[in-house]
Amino acid sequence: MALLQIAEPGQSAAPHEHRLAVGIDLGTTNSLVATVRSGLPEVIADASGRVLLPSAVWYGSDGPAVVGHEALAKRVDESANVIVSVKRWLGRSLAELTQRGELEQSPYVFLDNADPSAVPTVKTPAGPRNAVEISADILRVLRSRAEAALGAEPNPEGLRHRELLGAVITVPAHFDDAQRQATKDAAQLAGIPVLRLLNEPTAAAIAYGLDAAAQGRFVVYDLGGGTFDVSVLQLSRGVFEVLATGGDTALGGDDFDAVVADVLRTALAGYACSPMDLASLRVEARRAKEALSTDPTVAIDLALPSGARLQTTLTQADFEARTRALLARTLEATRRALRDAGLTVSEVDGVVLVGGATRMPAVRHAVAKLFGRDPLVHLDPDQVVALGAAMQANLLAGNRAPGEDWLLLDVIPLSLGIETMGGLVERIVPRNTTIPAVRAQEFTTFRDGQTALALHVVQGERELVADCRSLARFELRGIPPMVAGLARIQVSFQVDADGLLAVSARELSTGVSASVTVKPSYGLGEEAIARMLQDAFGQAEFDARQRALTELKVDADRLLEALHSALAQDSSLLAPEDLAKIEHCAQELRALRRSDEVGETAAAALRAGIAALSAASEPFAARRMDDAVRKALTGRKLDGLET
Repeated sequence: MALLQIAEPGQSAAPHEHRLAVGIDLGTTNSLVATVRSGLPEVIADASGRVLLPSAVWYGSDGPAVVGHEALAKRVDESANVIVSVKRWLGRSLAELTQRGELEQSPYVFLDNADPSAVPTVKTPAGPRNAVEISADILRVLRSRAEAALGAEPNPEGLRHRELLGAVITVPAHFDDAQRQATKDAAQLAGIPVLRLLNEPTAAAIAYGLDAAAQGRFVVYDLGGGTFDVSVLQLSRGVFEVLATGGDTALGGDDFDAVVADVLRTALAGYACSPMDLASLRVEARRAKEALSTDPTVAIDLALPSGARLQTTLTQADFEARTRALLARTLEATRRALRDAGLTVSEVDGVVLVGGATRMPAVRHAVAKLFGRDPLVHLDPDQVVALGAAMQANLLAGNRAPGEDWLLLDVIPLSLGIETMGGLVERIVPRNTTIPAVRAQEFTTFRDGQTALALHVVQGERELVADCRSLARFELRGIPPMVAGLARIQVSFQVDADGLLAVSARELSTGVSASVTVKPSYGLGEEAIARMLQDAFGQAEFDARQRALTELKVDADRLLEALHSALAQDSSLLAPEDLAKIEHCAQELRALRRSDEVGETAAAALRAGIAALSAASEPFAARRMDDAVRKALTGRKLDGLET
């Protein structure tokens, strides 16, 4: 059963009124940026036509970070300096990642820190880099790609680069406050105003189309590179309500890759692999996994950097048997989300698959078996989240046609509460509460004459504070001294549309109050963020050069397009040698335009290419003008031109 039809695009705003906003899917394996043009969402490609940006960052001893395909190409030779899957580190401490086995056999050198809550910080030739800084480097490339594609606009001083109004950035539905805050910090560091954080399954459902006639309950099964999410949605005449969410922020395609890598390592029969060998095995494991999505058997013939050779085969059946437990974890989370929503599988009207890992046949078969129907897969699972985010960004930017709107009612993924006596958790906002949300509860004092109250805000589903995540601490002072139990203190929780939290406490008899906007402590405080922003200013010169380069590419495009049109009409005015010279200069300029090179050298080459083509085509332009004048005067008498 089809989920939804994409609504017909409405009348868009006038070009000069259209405000630029994008949707960003900051993924574990790949990242994308999308926008809405002429009423339709589209993913923005790079100069080479590639829409996927590998979430890989290479750090050298000088120059800016290298992000994407070029970084991934260095993964085997410089595995310790090419950071991948950093999304799994966001909002997590080094101790947490170590405890969960996330860093086993990691090629990276992490800096020691006595603070167990410290963020994972990698030693690189460019200096220490943490998860927020690395994510910001990925986001900067997406921002530059969007700004380049969205072009320039005229102003009295010539062409000016158009800047983004902001972005909707997607996050896994099961991301907690610390992970969401880390994502916003990375965007701030990259110079991207965040219009909203949007849950990935919600974005996917938007991309499948949301119109006023939509009705039904749908499940979005989202298995990405590093995280798994499942959301149960209720669509009713333009109201878009998330009934329940579930998932696992430490389960994704990377874990399936790891299973294959273990198989390959075992096939080496105890051979002592070097770090470069392990990196090579991980790359081959991903290739083999992807090949098994279409082929029943994949042959592996791999020469390791250390000189050993691995020759083996892997069958789809063996792969599925070894990864059955991982797949079962996703299905159990799906059943749990259905129970939370109060639904059975027979009451679900459609299932949507999202994330590149859902291309695995075993995933599609298991989901179809669970729900008794084939899932919807007609949109590219890699692109669907970015497309939905772009549609939401377009609306938030005010670029909507009359009647084009929807109401998003998302939910909070994990319960919020405060610590009470004995280290217990008193839940105030239960998980799967629709957001935005405001909840309040009254508390009292424990001792006679107590004039202050310490509040500890936590998030999680466990009964003990020690088993939950600490979000914030603050104090309410000025409580009138009373007998224990008589004071009335109202604690209010307010969760915004991004799922971020503000907490306030008020003593009702006097009105004294205190509040805190929860900026979860995941090892980076305000001072650390300020320092990173200051460091980022050091890249301002690079950003300015990059912007100038982009504007030169726009100029090159305009010149090439104008010349192409002129030659199509009047190439007969040129001698063969002149035409050959122009075509040669145009070909060289196109090559420079497609280049991924950055910096002043690339800009100088583009300027020279534009100048060369302009000089070569000037005589042609003069001949076209002369020819146009001649044709206009043909057959007319001289006295007819006199005034």
